[in-house]
Formats: sequence, C-alpha cells, structure tokens
Amino acid sequence: MPAETFRDPWGIPHLRADSVHELAFLQGHNAASDRSWQIEMERWRSEGRTAGQLGREGLLWDRFARQARIDDTAQRCFDNLDAETQQWVSAYVDGVNAALADGRRGAQEFRDTDTEPAAWQPWTPLGVFLVNHILFSTFPNKLWRDHVAHTLGPEAVELFSIEAPVWSGSNAWAVAGSLTSTGRPLVAGDPHRLLELPGVYQQVRLACPEFDVVGLAFPGVPGLPHFGHAGDAAWAVTNAMADYQDLYREQLQRDGSTLQALGPNGWEPVLAEHDDEILVRGAGPERVPVIETARGPVVTSGYDGGTLSLRTPSRVSGRLGFEALLPLLRSRTAADVQAAFSAWVEPVNCVLAADSAGDVRQLVAGAVPDRNTENRVRPVPAESPGHQWTGGWVKLPAGFVKTMAVNANDRDSGGGDLTGLEFAPAHRANRIRHLLEEAGSGLDADAMQRIHMDSSLGPWPAFRAVLEGCGNQERSLSAAALDLRNSLLAWDGDMAADSAKAGAFSAWRSAFVQALATAPLLAPLARPAGHSPLFSPWLNPVSRVGSALDTIVAKGDKAGLDVAAAAAEALEVAAASPSSDSWGNSHTVLPLHALADYPQTGAAVPAVPRTALSGDTNCVLSTESLPGITDASFRGPVARYVWDLSDRSKSRWIVPFGASGDPGDQDFLSQLPLWAAGELLPVVTDWDRLTKENP
Repeated sequence: MPAETFRDPWGIPHLRADSVHELAFLQGHNAASDRSWQIEMERWRSEGRTAGQLGREGLLWDRFARQARIDDTAQRCFDNLDAETQQWVSAYVDGVNAALADGRRGAQEFRDTDTEPAAWQPWTPLGVFLVNHILFSTFPNKLWRDHVAHTLGPEAVELFSIEAPVWSGSNAWAVAGSLTSTGRPLVAGDPHRLLELPGVYQQVRLACPEFDVVGLAFPGVPGLPHFGHAGDAAWAVTNAMADYQDLYREQLQRDGSTLQALGPNGWEPVLAEHDDEILVRGAGPERVPVIETARGPVVTSGYDGGTLSLRTPSRVSGRLGFEALLPLLRSRTAADVQAAFSAWVEPVNCVLAADSAGDVRQLVAGAVPDRNTENRVRPVPAESPGHQWTGGWVKLPAGFVKTMAVNANDRDSGGGDLTGLEFAPAHRANRIRHLLEEAGSGLDADAMQRIHMDSSLGPWPAFRAVLEGCGNQERSLSAAALDLRNSLLAWDGDMAADSAKAGAFSAWRSAFVQALATAPLLAPLARPAGHSPLFSPWLNPVSRVGSALDTIVAKGDKAGLDVAAAAAEALEVAAASPSSDSWGNSHTVLPLHALADYPQTGAAVPAVPRTALSGDTNCVLSTESLPGITDASFRGPVARYVWDLSDRSKSRWIVPFGASGDPGDQDFLSQLPLWAAGELLPVVTDWDRLTKENP
C-alpha cells in the first residue's frame, strides 16, 4: 500500500501508509502543504526569529523566546527521546522538508510578506509545541499577583486569584454505557484557545497497519496529543489548571569575568551567559542577554530591580512528554491511554479515556513539582532553601468512572490543592452535570451535541443579587436606570445571540467592570508593573477585574469596595446609552491572524464574515469576551467533538474555520457557519466515501 492522502467532503485529510514512519512522513508532508504559513510562523516563534522575517513588532516575543531558551529546550527534549520516538518525529520533519522540496510550501502569506520557508530541524516540532504552551500555564498570573501585592498589599491578592483565573473555558465529559442508548460510552467536549486563523487544531485521520485513528492534531506536531478516537479507545483532555511553573527572584553580581547568582548555598556561577543577536527586518540587529541560573532562564525584571527566572518541568527534566504520542496512537483500551499518558510532562492535563468494552477513566497527566505551596502564589526568593524544588513530583489523581465525569478546568477535576491554586469557577462543570442528569439514560450523540451549545450564564444568580441590592432605599436610581434594572431582573440569564436582554446585560456588566476598575481601591493597579509589554494581557487591570468579577462580587465589600454603588453607577451609564441591539450584534467572532501584528509588511489579513455568537465566559458555550474592553470573542471553542465508542462512524467533530490554511481555498472557512450554529460534521471512516488526492 503506497502512502496515500484522501479527503472528505470538507477537505479533511485522511492519511494512509504502510508503516508508522511512512505515516509520520505523510503527516508532516500534509501539515506543511495544508498549513505551510501557520507552521513556519510557529517555527520562527520557537527560534525567536519573527522580527528578522516580519519586522520590529516581533521583538517582544523574540526576546522572550531567546531568554526563555525555547529552542534550546526543544533540542534538549528531543535529544532525550527514546530511539523509536526520535525516529518517528524525524520522519515527520522529513515529510515537512520534502513538502518544501516538492514546492508544496508556497502559501500566499509568504508572497505577501516576501518571506519563504526553510528546512526544519529534527527538534522543531517540540519547539512548536512549547511555543503554544509556555504562556498557557501559571507563571504570567504570578506576575499579576505580584503587581497586586506590591500595589495594594498582599491581602488584596485573593480578590483576583481564588476560583477566577484568566482564560479558561475548555469542557470534556464522558458517560458510561449504562447511560447511553447503545450501551457503550460517549466522550464529548470542546477545547478553548485563541481563535487563530487558521485554527490551532487540524482534523486528521492517521492510518497504517498498526492503528487507524481520527483526531485533532497540532499543525507542526506529529500524532494526536489531545483528542483522538482509535476505534476501540478514545481520549480527550482539558487544562488541569495545575501550577507547575515557578518564578524566582534572582540576585546577580559579577566576580571578575564570572556572573554569579545568589542561591540557597551562597553565590554560584550562572549556568549560561551570552548575548543573542536578533535580526530585525528593515533595521539593525538587536542584542539580547541570555542568562540561566540554577533555577532556570531569566525571563523578566522584578520589582526590586532584580530579575526573575523561570523554572519549568520540561527545562528541568529535559522531557516534554512526546514519549506518550506513539503509545496513544496504538491504544486499544482506556488502560492503554492511561499508560501512555504516564509519560506526559507539560502542560498538565485532565484526561478522559474510554473504550468499547465499557471502561471509562479519569486522570490528571503531567509533571507537578513537589515544593513549597508559596511557590504557587508569587515569585519566591532564589536564595531560600525552603522554596527549592525537592526533586520529587506530586502523585496525580486517577480513577474509574462509574456513570459520568465532567472536566471543565474546575477544582474537583484538576486535583484541587494537590496540584494548583486557581481553577475555573464550577459553573460550567455544574451545568454540564445538570444537563446530563436531566437527560437521564438513553444518551446519544445528539444529546452531547446540544450540551455544547448551552448558553445559560453560570454566575447570573450572583449578578442578579447585585442588581436586587441596587434597589435599596438609600440608593436613588434614575427612572431609566430603574427600568433597565427591572428589565434585567426579568431576564433568564441566557446569553443567546438573538437576545436583546443579553445585550443589555452585557452593556451593564461592562460599565460595572469599568466602575470597579476605576474605584479608589483598585485604580492604582493601572500603574505600570515594570514587565515586558509581552505580558500586558495578564497585567491589564480592566481585563483582570472582568475575569475575576465573580470573586469581586463575593468578596469586594469586605475588601473595602462598594460593590452595590459600582453596580448602580453602571446602571446609570448603561441606561444613558440605551440600545435594543441583540447580544450577537456585538458578540461576534474575532479571529486572530499573525499578519495583523505586523502592519509594516503591508500584507493583507484574511477577512472573515461577521458572525454572531451565542454564549459567553462562564457559559458551557464559552465564547469568551473581555467585559469592560470588548464584547467580541477572540477565544472560544477551537474544536468540538463527540466520540462514540459503539461505532466510530457515528462520531462527530468540527473546527471554527476550515481544514485548509490557504485563504484562497474553498475549505479555508467552510466550517464557520456550521460551527457558529452548533452543527457538527460526521466523522467519515469509509475509505470508499473519500476522494483520493493526486500524488
């Protein structure tokens, strides 16, 4: 059987080859052909070379990538792989490079920016994976908490950090055969990330004599690390919200020609010190100092004029978890999936696994260092013996699922205090569980699909209580504000795109966030935090107030905020500019394309039709917005899936945009209207229903 590529009616690639390594080659060749610009952009980012290709706008990222030593970590992790996995990853890279030699990497973006792709290194896929996840975890939140503590005092930190992190919205749930119409398990869910164009996930099928798996791949990375259905076994992940990255406050001094850092045993030479040259398109090169202490690479400055180093499991252990990827593809049972994930390192994920025999399992996979719990909160002193990593790892929870399991970045599924500090509010997890229990037995793919689109706002009862409090006699509202309040109190909390009341609620909520963020207690947070602008999304006080609104409503008064006064002020502001627009008028998809960050190239950014969205942050349909800043959704479900263990052909999936990364291709945006409407595409498994692609 020669290596062959087939396409289904939506352009989704189905790849078939004679061996595992031939298939890896074919997957790399396909990713490089279908997503050429996307994967090369990720490669530039992993190597810290975006400024040289696209201009000065890339310097912020490039400095961080060089200082965090992303490419060096990728190479270290590749060198430590077992021989079979190394050969498999190398075969994938050979496929990427063959596509370059075959002339299959001529994306329009290269022509528009006068750039071109180049040959990959064997470790480049690991760098691509690191780029997508190094800011995905907790260390930027520690910069925010440090800013809060220095600005408002340590006691103010809990206003923002307890059960209210920034940017979490992924869902996954599994039901045992006792609750389904077929007697076999179902697994469903939707990962939430930035709505990048093209999408961060690629639907793909990988088939060879050893396995036949459908799932969602990271373009530029072999295998199916997060979501897959192997016929007899299926798996899905969500972010466990675990804390596994630490920041250390470093003190540095020079002793002659040697740079030293103060560690727990006194002054010690740094592990690495050199300057990297960053080429800048249209300008002269810039030099960036690269320093690594025994804790980790220095990535930003600190409040005391010192520096902060970043310690991560992948850098410490020289492992990223790619050893799990081939065993995942070969999995035939839920136990196989669990065994495969025993090799996983980061990011730390909640995993649901099920098989056709009825076994359903839930586990947390990855590496969480055993160390002082204070490390989870803020940067800690590098010289403190009590804040060093012990060398051990936390034993992560795992167990069998009897009826159902729901993972939604919540405390219960993520391991709680064993693994982390902050978790998503339980609204989504509770709502999904309620919908499953309400449906009872006889669940099928249709029932799973409906849950994906539930737009009931989880924290609405808390907001309703705030609005009720605005009616206190000592607070006088204008007639217009009172009418708005009464209208909102009659609302059911459904963030449907066609709901005018949801639109009115959003206007009030945004004004509420602004009123709180500018209140005398919190206004000082607008002062510069002293970190690289790269971390601005994590340090924006308005967005942090918006994302922590649940907690501020619950704890604000005790901290000295007049929550009711801010809510009343917001009613007046919203009532002064009344609108009958529905929620979907402002809550639209806002896809991010890399070229939008580089206007000096003059390259056109692909256009996307204006698309109204239901849902919002803290809905199951978590199409996240930033209250107080924008109603548009730049982060949401980057895929949806239902894995049926009774018959894989009954499974369904979808991505926000399309299978192709080429803006001129008919499948660049072919799934967008279906995705917005909550539809799912069938997973086609019959090769005779696919169209063979010409070699």
